[in-house]
Amino acid sequence: QVQLVESGGGLVQAGGSLRLSCAASGRTISSYAMGWFRQAPGKEREFVATISWIGSITYYADSVKGRFTISRDTAKNTLYLQMNTLKPEDTAVYYCAGSRLPYSRSDSEYDYWGQGTQVTVSS
Repeated sequence: QVQLVESGGGLVQAGGSLRLSCAASGRTISSYAMGWFRQAPGKEREFVATISWIGSITYYADSVKGRFTISRDTAKNTLYLQMNTLKPEDTAVYYCAGSRLPYSRSDSEYDYWGQGTQVTVSS
């Protein structure tokens, strides 16, 4: 069983930055695609960013392009999401997820999920 644990969430003012971390155990994160999703209360879970295990190809939702950066540290079995220029609409619970596929943008194709970490951006 793969376990994912997110950390780094918190309260930040608009325009500020946060870096989320996702520690993986059971398998190295290089074994599959990794992604970040988020869900605000009353809203559906939405895709944020992903990184493939082959070639570390990244893809971002339009809403975060130019502001967020996804990366991984294979040696530490850790996934990161650097979030800059945060906006109130970024407020959500952020989830780390892993896919058995080499690349995926769809939450239905992710098999492993963390418990989530709350990010709150005040205006």
